[in-house]
Amino acid sequence: MTDQPLRVAIISLNYAPERTGIARYTSSLAQGLHKRGHRVQVITTHPHYPEWSIHEGYGQWRRDELVDDVPVRRLRHYVPKRPSWIPRAISELTFGVRALLTSWGRPDVVVLPSPALFACSLVLLRARLFTRRAATVVWVQDLYSLGAAETQGGTGAAVQALSRVESATLGAADGVALIHSRFRDQVVDKLRVEPGRVGVIRNWTSVGAVDRAIDRQAVRLRLGWSPDELVLMHTGNMGVKQGLENIVEMARIAEATQYPVRVVFTGGGSQKERLVELAAGLSNVQFLDSLPDGEFEEALNSADILLLNEKPGVAEMAVPSKLTTYFSTGLPVVAATDAASISAAEVDVSGGGVRVDPGDPAALFEAVTRLGADSALRARLGMAGRKFRDAYLAEDAAIDSYEQWLQQLVDNHALKGTSA
Repeated sequence: MTDQPLRVAIISLNYAPERTGIARYTSSLAQGLHKRGHRVQVITTHPHYPEWSIHEGYGQWRRDELVDDVPVRRLRHYVPKRPSWIPRAISELTFGVRALLTSWGRPDVVVLPSPALFACSLVLLRARLFTRRAATVVWVQDLYSLGAAETQGGTGAAVQALSRVESATLGAADGVALIHSRFRDQVVDKLRVEPGRVGVIRNWTSVGAVDRAIDRQAVRLRLGWSPDELVLMHTGNMGVKQGLENIVEMARIAEATQYPVRVVFTGGGSQKERLVELAAGLSNVQFLDSLPDGEFEEALNSADILLLNEKPGVAEMAVPSKLTTYFSTGLPVVAATDAASISAAEVDVSGGGVRVDPGDPAALFEAVTRLGADSALRARLGMAGRKFRDAYLAEDAAIDSYEQWLQQLVDNHALKGTSA
């Protein structure tokens, strides 16, 4: 705890009550800093992700509320129905303009999670020109330039343009927080951010290990899962980079061979409708909307195997936040991802699962059947993941590190202002 509380403004495209992706971390950081005595305010949008539709009861031009005692200002912005690259950029820019024009108070530090890169660029412009006393932080969850290259096969002018925007945005901030050390080479060497401005603070597990007993049989019965089915669950965003048609094709193989497996997709995203169409006629694929807290943990812990899937070629652009959740369950993970990916490294270092090549449904099916036949192996992998979570992904330790890093940035920024 610092001697004087910091005034922290978090300006983020995503926040609670959204339950997936970045929202879980922005919400936890805001609440954690608030509990440590800091004066936190959040400027965000109305909840809309991953459904890409504003939640019922929201959508006002501006809405001020308290979320777990943290003041939150919600600003209406453009939400595309089909969030491809250009509509997403427009969506971010509309939020950036709204955030640019609203009141921030007088923060000591402004924290900007990215995505949204384009909103961050506008907000940083205001912070540097009109809020000189505030230190600025870009919190990098995904790298845009790598995302364009890895998910869209982008090369040439488009990727170069994104790289220039990303480089300029990160370079303008007083601090750049990375969620994994693998991002450092890209940020320092290719995006040319000064190494001294870069810090690495890993994302944490926002879902704790369930202490209360769960009646797995009752939960499975409620969700329509048969006792003799091997239940495979994928949670979170159903977007392009996940390449989830691979899992649907694996389910098709399982049904053709009459292997008793049920694939459960939980959540939403830009590719959900396409996946539902692709799975039409398959009796072993189930889609669930995002579940409320409590029910989500019950469903997750009542599965048998948890799935992570990435599009072939995705390696460096992001660290899947679902892994931090998966490792809390004591269940094994099967990850269909490139051998050189960050996801593969996480699964390997944790010991919490097995990896197969992406885009190969037969290989995924083979891994699933191997684990399905070996309950001892499933238990061993699941326990290893939980131990990794307890040792390295604790929320309190991560937010303590964030608090200390923010205070250091504020102090350094104040010294620069004094000497200017």
